[in-house]
Amino acid sequence: MALHGAETIAAVIVEPVAGSTGVLLPPKGYLERLQTIAKKHGILLIFDEVITGFGRLGTPFAVDYFGVVPDLVTAAKGLTNGAIPMGAVFVSRKIHDALMQGPVDQIELFHGYTYSGHPAACAAGLATLDIYENEKLLTRGAILAPEWETLMHGLKGLPHVADIRTLGLIAGIELTARPGAPGARGYETYLKCFHDGLLIRVTGDIIALSPPLILERQHMETMAGKLANALRQVA
Repeated sequence: MALHGAETIAAVIVEPVAGSTGVLLPPKGYLERLQTIAKKHGILLIFDEVITGFGRLGTPFAVDYFGVVPDLVTAAKGLTNGAIPMGAVFVSRKIHDALMQGPVDQIELFHGYTYSGHPAACAAGLATLDIYENEKLLTRGAILAPEWETLMHGLKGLPHVADIRTLGLIAGIELTARPGAPGARGYETYLKCFHDGLLIRVTGDIIALSPPLILERQHMETMAGKLANALRQVA
């Protein structure tokens, strides 16, 4: 901003918790400060909640967890339980009203895709929302988070574990890189877990875990056990 000027920036897009880069938790006050700067310069703040949305942090959205309301929120995956592709964008009243102004004889927001409003995706989305409500899954993560945190941080001290980060039902286990082969240790851990029936995600040498919201304690224990076995086997 200081280099190019705020007038050249239309919006800033962030993941409230940077899941795709290895479960990086925002420093305390970071999102609030980002919002303050954006408002000061008339820049739109957009939260990418594809990962954090729909109960992942123990609240419906990261907006609720951190108490920071952006101008727009993007969502997907959890909208249909990942069963059928679907995405959504939530906007503030200010953004909505700005888009709804224009000539009365023209479409307000002339924009769409070939599969917009697809009946199967909409049916999956409605069914998923009903399940979230009926089984109280949007807040279930808050109940499970303490046990999840204990089990994940119990991996501390295992071979190659450099750092462990958790928030809600999400975890990032950062491994030390193999000399001269960054990412190799993470990928080898991924393969060992996969062959043992545990699917994990790796970003370089960082293991990311986002378990289903319906899991029970025995599932968490199984995940931690299989991950621990894999880490003991990786060179």
